[in-house]
Amino acid sequence: MSINKDIKNDNNNIEETVPAAAEDLAMRVEEGAEIDTDALMAELDRESNTRSYTGTVSKWILRCVLVAIIGFIFYCIVGFIEERARKSIFTGLIVLAGFLLYPRKKGEVTALKNIPLLDGILGITAAAPFFYFALNVNSFIDKATRITTFDMIIALVGITLLFVLCKRVTGIPIMVVAGGFIVYMVYHCMVERGFGIYKVLSTTVYQLFYSNVSIMGTPINVCVNFIVLFILFGSFLEKTGVGTFFVDLANSIAGFTAGGPAKVAVISSALEGMYSGSSVANTVGSGSITIPVMKKAGYSPEFAAAVEAAASTGGQIMPPIMGAAAFLMSEIINVPYPVIAVAAILPATLYFTGIFLMVHFEAKKMGLIGLPKETIPNFFHLIFKKGYLLLPIIVLVSLMSMGFTSAYAACFAILTSIVVSIFDKETRPTPRRMLEIIETGAKNSIGVSVACAMSGIVIGIVTYTGLATTLFNVIVPIARQNIFIALFLTMIACIICGMGVPTTANYILMATITAPIVIEMGIPALAAHMFVFYFGIVADITPPVALAAYAGAAIANADPLKTGIIATRLAITAFIIPYVFALSPEILWINTNAPDVIRIIFTSIIGMVGLSAGLEGYFLRKCKIWERIPLIISGVLLVVPSLITDIIGLAVVAVIFSIQFIEKRAHKKAESAKV
Repeated sequence: MSINKDIKNDNNNIEETVPAAAEDLAMRVEEGAEIDTDALMAELDRESNTRSYTGTVSKWILRCVLVAIIGFIFYCIVGFIEERARKSIFTGLIVLAGFLLYPRKKGEVTALKNIPLLDGILGITAAAPFFYFALNVNSFIDKATRITTFDMIIALVGITLLFVLCKRVTGIPIMVVAGGFIVYMVYHCMVERGFGIYKVLSTTVYQLFYSNVSIMGTPINVCVNFIVLFILFGSFLEKTGVGTFFVDLANSIAGFTAGGPAKVAVISSALEGMYSGSSVANTVGSGSITIPVMKKAGYSPEFAAAVEAAASTGGQIMPPIMGAAAFLMSEIINVPYPVIAVAAILPATLYFTGIFLMVHFEAKKMGLIGLPKETIPNFFHLIFKKGYLLLPIIVLVSLMSMGFTSAYAACFAILTSIVVSIFDKETRPTPRRMLEIIETGAKNSIGVSVACAMSGIVIGIVTYTGLATTLFNVIVPIARQNIFIALFLTMIACIICGMGVPTTANYILMATITAPIVIEMGIPALAAHMFVFYFGIVADITPPVALAAYAGAAIANADPLKTGIIATRLAITAFIIPYVFALSPEILWINTNAPDVIRIIFTSIIGMVGLSAGLEGYFLRKCKIWERIPLIISGVLLVVPSLITDIIGLAVVAVIFSIQFIEKRAHKKAESAKV
């Protein structure tokens, strides 16, 4: 109860502060002032609330630590370091950089001349236990669980300060959850195993700090091997100007159509999602360009902000990168990352198709037109002039498809991004620019890494105590009676946990606690993990704590709650598709064949047309209520990959389409006769 209360209180704090920030920034937009995207990111995305230093010595100390993180990652690729030593050195560098970068509380002055003495001491003290472990790793392997009192004290310092840093970097919720699991482990050791106080303490400390399954477990290992490299790759791509290119490309494709600016936002956000794993960052980055244009085109501020928030949130499910959680999924279920990326193609396509169609029908209902032709870049001219910016992504996908490891594919993609940046003098690599990119990549890695370390605590405790087995024995017999209810409860858990918890940490928690239960009920592992992955992501647009929606609302001068509600409606596909691939895994290319895949793609797209038309109340004309409800139902039926549901759904959509087509044609003839 206390854990839930603490999480609720923290979420209430978020709800109180976020709208205030949105209102303040919205006032500035209304007054015509330039939006400070850095301030917006710092306010809404805790992981972006970092310091900068003006003092030469402090600036270079931080720079050296950040460069050391990236340098160590590359060294691990070409050199050999014992696994636990590798993970502990990396974690030590991360906590050191974290205390130097993140202020003690939100709202503190982040532009300082020198490193605060207390934070410098905390950073060194927090890193020391991890470096101590790395230096003595062989001794700890020999000692196994027989650690000394000194070892225990060192570990307790490291664990405690990791919790302190977690509050700064990711917030209270995940810290409280991990703390609750530690309390459960102490209870398990004392009550169920009958250990004495000293034995309880030594066992808990060993399992959390020195074992290979908790802080030094799978999540941190994935950070070292994959995640940091892909975050760095995203930093290099961003500096090449690929974001602006994607907006221009989307303009050339859809800018001239009805409601073009909103469609541009959907397409550009989908493209940006290929290299960016943050919904708030996507919303702020592309939204500062697309939202004002959508408003000028005639969309309401809430709808414009919601379109950008929903599309940007979907960026995390867009292959080939899909954010950090997808790499963790690959490691946890032991499935090659390219297989996960391929499985995600159709669901992601349906997600963005749904938003695109909702935008289209809204534009037709409002009578909106596209952008002036003279403002739209020529597609072929754009591809000829800037198409080379796609080469890093092409190299990444090609190498992973050829069987190269994700790490090597990322390295070659980074090299390619450096090469393509040479062709533009504004992005041409200079020592200073390269240093800035490396620093940005390291900074962006800290939040994910801290979340992974904290989530590893949960994994380690669940593994040691056998909590998963206990949950199986209690929940599975009940869930087997109605699998839909079990999936629904899992969805609610993912969304609640995602309110105030980073996507990566949310996925790890749900993958540890709920996904095994779903798998036990007969759902394939990939489908079960994709299920919790999806619902962890949509928490960013689900009220009351919808951070991506609040970011969009701040830019659009819109009501944050209304924006979140509209964004949830636009992203309704994300609430349907996970049930579909959980109950019918064919949509993830599991146990299927080419003809079935073609049928699934065709019927699913028609289903999205019906669902979007029903929700927006417009198809070929404004829909009557008796048309909207069947369209929504038929849309859902068509998304479900079953022959019977497909036939029923197609029949309903065809009948309503025919009725509206005949009526519209008759109306045109009547109008022509009058003339």
